[in-house]
Amino acid sequence: MLTSNVALAQQVITGKVTDGKQPVAGATILVAGSKEGTSTDANGNFTLTTNQSNGQLQIKFIGHQTQQINFSSTAPIGTVILTPTDEQSLDEVVVVGRGIIDIAEDRLTPIAVSTITRQIIEEKVGGQDITAALVNTPSVYVTSQARGFGESSMTTRGFDQSNTAFLLNGQPINGMDNGRVYWSNWNGLSDVASLVQIQRGLGSSKLAISSVGGTINFVTKSTEMQEGGFFKRTVGNDMLRKSTIAYNTGLMANGFAVSAMFTDWRGDGYMNKTGGAGQNYFLSVGYKVNDNHNLNFMVTGAPQWHNQGFTSSLQNFLNNGRKFNGNVTVINGEEINPRKNFYHKPVANLNWDWKISDKSALSTVAYASMARGGGQSPRTDATTAKVPYLAADMNNHQWFGIVSNYNRDLTENLSFNLGFDLRDYKGTHYRQITDLLGAPSITHQIRMLDPISRTNYETSNEFTTNPWKTWTNSAKSKEDRLAWEYDQTIRYGGLFGQMEYAKDGFTAFVQGSISQQQNIREDYYQYEEGKQKSKTVNNFGYNAKGGLSYTLAGHTLFGNAGYYSRQPYQNNIFMNYANDVNPYAFNEEILGLELGYKFASRYFDVNLNAYRTTWANRVTSSSYIASQLDITDNNYNPDLVAVGDLIYQTNYGVKQDHQGLELDFAARVFTGFTLKGFASLGDWKYDGNAITISRNEDRQVLGTTDRDLTGVKVGDAAQTAFGGGFRYSIIKDLSIDADYRFYDRLHGALPAEAKNGSNTLRLPSYDIVDAGISYKVAISPKNTMSFRVNVNNLFDEFYISEATSYRTAGANDTVWKGVNTSNNVLMGWGRTWTGSVKFTF
Repeated sequence: MLTSNVALAQQVITGKVTDGKQPVAGATILVAGSKEGTSTDANGNFTLTTNQSNGQLQIKFIGHQTQQINFSSTAPIGTVILTPTDEQSLDEVVVVGRGIIDIAEDRLTPIAVSTITRQIIEEKVGGQDITAALVNTPSVYVTSQARGFGESSMTTRGFDQSNTAFLLNGQPINGMDNGRVYWSNWNGLSDVASLVQIQRGLGSSKLAISSVGGTINFVTKSTEMQEGGFFKRTVGNDMLRKSTIAYNTGLMANGFAVSAMFTDWRGDGYMNKTGGAGQNYFLSVGYKVNDNHNLNFMVTGAPQWHNQGFTSSLQNFLNNGRKFNGNVTVINGEEINPRKNFYHKPVANLNWDWKISDKSALSTVAYASMARGGGQSPRTDATTAKVPYLAADMNNHQWFGIVSNYNRDLTENLSFNLGFDLRDYKGTHYRQITDLLGAPSITHQIRMLDPISRTNYETSNEFTTNPWKTWTNSAKSKEDRLAWEYDQTIRYGGLFGQMEYAKDGFTAFVQGSISQQQNIREDYYQYEEGKQKSKTVNNFGYNAKGGLSYTLAGHTLFGNAGYYSRQPYQNNIFMNYANDVNPYAFNEEILGLELGYKFASRYFDVNLNAYRTTWANRVTSSSYIASQLDITDNNYNPDLVAVGDLIYQTNYGVKQDHQGLELDFAARVFTGFTLKGFASLGDWKYDGNAITISRNEDRQVLGTTDRDLTGVKVGDAAQTAFGGGFRYSIIKDLSIDADYRFYDRLHGALPAEAKNGSNTLRLPSYDIVDAGISYKVAISPKNTMSFRVNVNNLFDEFYISEATSYRTAGANDTVWKGVNTSNNVLMGWGRTWTGSVKFTF
């Protein structure tokens, strides 16, 4: 029985924690909004002294749901019974790196956040990439799955992936050259992630990075404490087959522990001829030196290849079905999809945690990433015969970095941290032949900027698209490197710090960082020897943010504000794919404001957030496959672009204003039944003028326009979204779940043909229902069999997920749900399914 009394302005709370049968030893007891806390003894009893006369206790224990218990000076609470769960807590799986990994629970001042547990990841992903686990959260929109395996993209509060910060165990993974994240390179995250936390808006990240839309933290499995393993087999629609095996030694007597996992997958893909295959591997070796020092080495990678889909006219999908793929063509009498992505990006890091004293600690991670691969497409050679062949645009890189963070409690109520973030990146880009399609050789031109210096070369060498072999089988000579050849060097150094105060339910924090970024481009294709290196471009950036919160009896009010001056990505610094420095590449200026309310109890949790983000001097980009209408409408030179070619667009000097409201809740209605819901309402618009440059696949400029975008709606994400879901345990180890999502006010991307005064294309609203069932059988005390079946888009909704053009519906045009069918769109997946069986030992 929990009892309480007040003496000398302090309250002593005593009690006992059980799991319904046995006392729980080692459970953590915290007073919300303060640093006051204790833990239960061997009999489950605890005693906690607090300065607060009323408030909320948070009771946490590994393998059990966190309990929120209100307390006051007059009312006893009662025995606390914890509810078991299959979900692992952060403390259970993260042996090291806690001082580096920016999880919101490590900071007392709240933010707008959603946490996706291992259980949800395992249940919801099925045959998709890890973004499928994020779809039931406010202000997150996931699309592009129909392009192929790992081709998903997500927006957060209307900002795309290149402007949302992604971290892997505290390590930045956004591309340093353009900020993008390609999920096909991170396919293994669905197997190795222990949790994903979406911090919308300003976030809690201490690094010198700008969380414009938000920060997505992926926390992988670390070296696990318990011995055991599992084997899992998944099958699904379109011949999806996936097998995973894992084993953990547990912590051994010599202080070492090893965890390993390997996955093999393959499938035909949802759209026509978008098949793919790959492997995921993960190895983590931990060593507990003593009570004060822990080391952990991890390496993971996901070599893969997949054929790609793309947008096409809505009329093509209406005529041929949503699985239509405009990339499929006939070459030498055979129907193939020549567009293919292949990549291998292993990542390794070494973590060191040092507990210096009871009040201070140092966490450091050194990491390396090396990648080889590219994207294949059909080409023709430089002769008048235009001999066809296949070639890959290679994007290789090596990336090294180190992040270190020192934490110290200055007093009982005041703490601070200080750290640094260093990165060194070199990217190499060129085109190489992958298939001559039966021709003995092809002719290409070394295209110097000076036409007199151009030279024709003939080559007959082919190079692999096998992601494992790209490390050794790749073009090395100038004769074999086609269309372009250049290196990017980016060096980055940042310092960051934070101070936080907490007392009697009140918290406050201030946070800041400064950074210097150096950019160099070396072009071996367009420039003569001695003139190949660009000028060195140095950019200084900084950010500052702070916040306040107050918690009383389970209710928390908070507000955060931040300003960022962020350096432009290198792809935006050097324009025209040459060494020319872009005069529009200024630091991007971001101002973020947010207010929030949180309530948590044993039976009901709710979060309400309001935000406003203003973003100036930004650069956006998009691409689409050219139709005859695109070429005609934009007066493109037919010698530079043909029907079926990709057109790339870059918009400079863009300003965006984003504001909105977000709501999410969870209600534990009765034992075994949880109801969840979310809603988000946004108002996202462009403001002012932007300069748009369109280029073909050889990166030649097709046209430049200056247009007024004031009031144009930001596209690629639904500005209105809401949904709900439930999970119900029918009997022990048998549960069902379902989710519903509705999207409206969805606009297409900013296209070239959007002239002054026009808007982005508004798409029809749509809704989706996903459902699943789980069952577990205990074979022995340590061995279980688990079964899972997912059905996504249960009612086979036919919908447009994104658009890349803007054509209004005229009197003589064909229209579907108000959309001119000549528009280039991408359709969402129809009904899909996966089933899995997992043996745990």
